[in-house]
Amino acid sequence: MPQNLWNDAEAAALPDLDGLVYRSNLLGRDRAVVNIYGGNTSAKMILSDHVGRSVRVMAVKASGSDVLNITERGFALLKLDEIDPLFEREAMTDEEMVAYLERCVFEPGRPRQSIETLLHAFVPFPHVDHTHPDAVISIACAPDGEAEARRVYGDRMAYVPYIRPGFTMSKWIGEKVKQNPKIECVVMGKHGLVTWGDTAKSSYDITIRLIQEAEDYIADAQKGKRVFGDLIVKPLSEDERLAIMAEVLPVIRGAVSKRRHAILQYDADPAVLDMVGSEKSPTVSQLGAACPDHLVHVKRQPFFVDWRPDEGVEALKAKLKVGIADYDQRYAEYFERNKEPGDEMRDPAPRVILIPGVGMVNTGKDITNADVSRQLYHRAVAVIGGAEALGGFNCLTEKEAYDIEYWPLELYKLKLAPPDRDFAGKVVFITGAASGIGKATAQRLAADGAHIVIADINIEGGHAAADAIQTKYGKGRAIFVSCNVTDESAVIAAFRTAVLQYGGVDIVINNAGIAGGALIEETTLKEWQRQIDILLTGYFLVAREGFKVLKAQGIGGVLIFVGSKNSVFAGKGASAYSAAKAGEIHMARCLAEEGGTYGIRVNSVLPDAVIRGSSIWDGQWKEARAKQYGVDVEQLSEVYRQRNTLKVEIFPEDIAETIAFLASSRSAKTTGAVITVDGGVPGAYVR
Repeated sequence: MPQNLWNDAEAAALPDLDGLVYRSNLLGRDRAVVNIYGGNTSAKMILSDHVGRSVRVMAVKASGSDVLNITERGFALLKLDEIDPLFEREAMTDEEMVAYLERCVFEPGRPRQSIETLLHAFVPFPHVDHTHPDAVISIACAPDGEAEARRVYGDRMAYVPYIRPGFTMSKWIGEKVKQNPKIECVVMGKHGLVTWGDTAKSSYDITIRLIQEAEDYIADAQKGKRVFGDLIVKPLSEDERLAIMAEVLPVIRGAVSKRRHAILQYDADPAVLDMVGSEKSPTVSQLGAACPDHLVHVKRQPFFVDWRPDEGVEALKAKLKVGIADYDQRYAEYFERNKEPGDEMRDPAPRVILIPGVGMVNTGKDITNADVSRQLYHRAVAVIGGAEALGGFNCLTEKEAYDIEYWPLELYKLKLAPPDRDFAGKVVFITGAASGIGKATAQRLAADGAHIVIADINIEGGHAAADAIQTKYGKGRAIFVSCNVTDESAVIAAFRTAVLQYGGVDIVINNAGIAGGALIEETTLKEWQRQIDILLTGYFLVAREGFKVLKAQGIGGVLIFVGSKNSVFAGKGASAYSAAKAGEIHMARCLAEEGGTYGIRVNSVLPDAVIRGSSIWDGQWKEARAKQYGVDVEQLSEVYRQRNTLKVEIFPEDIAETIAFLASSRSAKTTGAVITVDGGVPGAYVR
């Protein structure tokens, strides 16, 4: 049920453009009213130009923005006196329309106007809202959408059949409003709703009221009905669902990442579980998309897996692999049937995967895009269910769908995003990432598009590191998992969390460590075992679990071991530490041999004396090293700087840069390698 959220006191203090922002944000708070990134709003006003002249201006939502969080700078400003004459034209191509509107800009530097700008200009009211309410789209997708809409709104409505947005659609709507001055709205077949008002408040109030009428109508139609048919596959318990997902998500991720790496999100909302387990869903889900907004982010069809829980997980894995490959092939055939000269096929992999008894998996080039797909298929479930309650779901035809999916004006919105960086769509699992080298590496790879799993025993520091990445690069771009690398069950659980969060992993960085040392006769068995447990057994456990995920995905991957100068340098006073570090890099070389067949590369980085920001240098180790060299603790950094060939201090960021190289495609043909980052310690030169 849409709530009227308007607050007169809040709105009264806002000027026209801020009032438009306020109205837009209110509409966006309910995704059943406006889809994420969907809909558009406008306001017509008088503004002063750069020389003080009064100009009639329309502010309209920019292409690709979201009304929920749009700000004043997210609206294009256009000169209405230059747009108004377009209404007299008979026709106008998309290219002509875009070129013309580019010349109507009132204020340079603002983003490009919405595809549906002329719709707002041609409706002769100061404030216009174009929304995509679930209930209205359900009505517009009924077998006879116009008749169904007339039952709700009567003569208060004009109706336009589906046509791709552009000049013609805008003129149709403008004509309907001008010819019928007493109507309150226009319902757009398989598209949405247009409303208006003399004030921002009246426009908002009318929008909410009319959507409520549609929701009430749908609710009445759904009473006593199971719109998707009988429930034939009951939802599994949460524990059962998560156990299945932990096994199959890497399989899905590998299958949908043939062209570029995808991030996955799993959704087990009750409405989704009910839909995927219902009798009619295998058929009705394949009919097509309800409206342009749904189509762009979820594709024309989801992949519905013909599977029942009693068949077992291995059968599900097999059906996923075969089914996704078949989906790709069918998408390519759809493209070939409809393509126009110059069209280039987009990624054919499914964006939505429906599994009876288990739920929905959504894919995207990053966590944000996967979540957009997830949100929009929730809207699709509601819309399809509403239309089925009215007698059937009348979706976009294949040609209508293709013409939206490959429409240059729609593709423009997708092109607004910056180009993919080195680690776009990649998931990086880093141990010891709450501080020092691990933290610097997490920040470095996140800057190039990676999604980061920060694994550490330092709970406070780990959360802080993940939060810092999310603050800078976006919600969901990093998570923290508490992980003691010496605890087998903790390592297994950490990878399970990573898989359930992102679908899998691509890069595993073994970095957790400690430091400590003494002469051999002063080294206790307890201290020896502690070094071996963390630096060798811990690296083994992390590598083993990482290998399992990478092999399940089947798309290669990278392991990087952070060793030490001591891995190859024989020094006194640290035999336990050095022995464990030597074991690390030999383990890495062995795993390089095991991983080669599967495209898994394994390399090592050997730093030395990375003191700044490192937790392992706190306390006794730093003091012991200072004592070893006969200097004060404050002088230790200078001692290390002077002993290397380049006379430089080594920082966490230096190691992170080398790790970034070894993790990237720039080192695609390198495995089993060892790179020192120590300023040049002759005794540690690898040979």
